[in-house]
Amino acid sequence: MPKSSTAFLKTVIYLMEIIMIVLSVILIPQIISHISDGPSTVKWIIYPVMIGVFLTTIPFYMALYQALKLLRLIDQNQTFSEEAVFTLKRIKHCALTITGIYILIMPFIYLFADKDDAPGAIIIGMVPMFVSFVIAVFASLLQKLFKSAYEIKIENDLTV
Repeated sequence: MPKSSTAFLKTVIYLMEIIMIVLSVILIPQIISHISDGPSTVKWIIYPVMIGVFLTTIPFYMALYQALKLLRLIDQNQTFSEEAVFTLKRIKHCALTITGIYILIMPFIYLFADKDDAPGAIIIGMVPMFVSFVIAVFASLLQKLFKSAYEIKIENDLTV
C-alpha cells in the first residue's frame, strides 16, 4: 500500500487531535463560564454533561493513538497480524466507552433541552453517541476480518 494514503490518514488524525485539544481547552471552559452566569437550575444540569464530555476525551485520544499504531502496522506490511487485531479491539472498546458515557449523560441533556426549551440539544447529544457506536461496529467488523485473514496467513505459513 502506498505510504501517501497512510500519510494522509495520519495527518487527518493529527488534525483531529489538535481540534479536540482546542475544544477541550478553550471552547468547553468558555461554555461552562457562560452557563455559570445563567439560572441555577441549568447549572446543575450542564455540569454533569460537561464532565461527561471531558471524560470522553480520554478514550478518544486512546482510540486516535491506536489508529496511528494501526497505520504504522500497515506501513510495515503487518496489516494481518495479531497486533493489528488487538489494536482494532482497543479501538472498539474506546468507541464503546464513548458511547456508554454519552448514554449516561443523555438524561441530563434531555433535562437541559427541556429547561432551556431547545429540542435540538437532544439531537446534538445523540450525534457523538451514534457516531462512536458506528465506529465500534466498524472496528468490530474489521477485527473479525483481520483475525480471519491472520488465521489464513498462519495456516499458509505452516503449509509452506
